[in-house]
Amino acid sequence: MGTPHISAKPGDFAETVLLPGDPLRALHIATTLLDDAVEVTRVRAMGGYTGTWRGRRVSVMGTGMGIPSSSIYATELVREYGVKRLVRIGTCGGVADSLQLGDIVLGIGACTDSGVNRARFKGMDYAAVASYGLLAAVANEAQRQNIAVQVGNLFSADLFYGPDPTMVDTLAAMNILGIEMEAAGLYGLAAQYGAEALTVCAVSDHLRTHQSWSPEQRQLGVDAMVRLVLEAVVGA
Repeated sequence: MGTPHISAKPGDFAETVLLPGDPLRALHIATTLLDDAVEVTRVRAMGGYTGTWRGRRVSVMGTGMGIPSSSIYATELVREYGVKRLVRIGTCGGVADSLQLGDIVLGIGACTDSGVNRARFKGMDYAAVASYGLLAAVANEAQRQNIAVQVGNLFSADLFYGPDPTMVDTLAAMNILGIEMEAAGLYGLAAQYGAEALTVCAVSDHLRTHQSWSPEQRQLGVDAMVRLVLEAVVGA
């Protein structure tokens, strides 16, 4: 029995699911990084796959871009399929001057211009934060592998093309590391349903220096980040 947006059967998903926005990235991860991966859903061309990493089950599924789309899939995964850990893996636009292209950001919290968490929290501001256990696992694994990561706040934007040209400066003044589009919604949703959540992003472009990765650099850089996450969250 499926849900409106997922056609998998009970037990098809592992307890840990990686959530890239791009369904093609989910397919790439399943076919190149996981062992014995099988497709478990493809409603609206949004593929979900379950395989293994070092012998342990793990799933990966695309979510689309933005909080509304990602929240649909994350809600159904947790509520209907018993998923316990949601790890968003993707890219972000760098804001902090300390960030370079390819740097990995762990979102300890996520500010937002979206109203979704106020809708959940009776109009009050909810502190959208990552689950400490997942955050610590990735940070510790990065230290073990001598991979530099930065831990701090992200900004989850509702608009990719925002109308305010001063917004990046405002975020930089508040020590926001980078901009993406899903973390704040994921953190609020996980809290509502009692799941764990973390967002890990690679800096694919910098909004202050206007540097950006080539398509090849984007794929290789994201793959390295995903291996780190898999080793920390699944392989440990």
